Amino acid sequence: MDHNIANIRYDYQLRGLLESDLDPDPLKQFRLWFDEVLEAGITEANAMLLSTVSEGRPAGRIVLLKDFDPRGFSFFTNYGSKKGREMETNPQVALTFFWKELERQVRVEGTVSKTSEAESDEYFAVRPRGSQIGAWASAQSDVISDREFLEEKTNELNARFEGKPVPRPAHWGGYRVVPDYVEFWQGRPSRLHDRLVYTKQVDGDWKIERLSP
Repeated sequence: MDHNIANIRYDYQLRGLLESDLDPDPLKQFRLWFDEVLEAGITEANAMLLSTVSEGRPAGRIVLLKDFDPRGFSFFTNYGSKKGREMETNPQVALTFFWKELERQVRVEGTVSKTSEAESDEYFAVRPRGSQIGAWASAQSDVISDREFLEEKTNELNARFEGKPVPRPAHWGGYRVVPDYVEFWQGRPSRLHDRLVYTKQVDGDWKIERLSP
């Protein structure tokens, strides 16, 4: 068996992307693509790479998109986590979606800020109870001694909130990325991919351009 990484390749064949295919609004275009992703039954369709920068050093991790509307893209996490601290220091972030099954990628760049407390409360209330307890148990990104420490903390919290609703902890909530750059990437044969980019203009309109692959 050949394990040479240089020989791993896949030639995209499904379809193309033309300017005439696009909605003038990138959020509406994202909705069109995302609906197709859901219809295709792709697992973790809302998984996205969140990239942050702190002191000139980039960091990335997969998080889950939980909402998007004309205001932007929303997700939820621990405010005190590494990413939370980085976003507090530098609110310029990037999101990347990749749906291999449809040979598509979407890149988003923009500014992040916290959602309202009401929005965070609303989403926290519909999370599974285990995830609600987990938000209290995990001081996300902090060093812990071992797995047992986390399990003991979880048991303590299960006992504390037994028989009653779990409130949202103050250190946990939502963020919204307001985009100023959105790129729709469609795989094409011979690496001659289609890349169509929306850039926010000063007057609030979106300019659409094609980039060389």
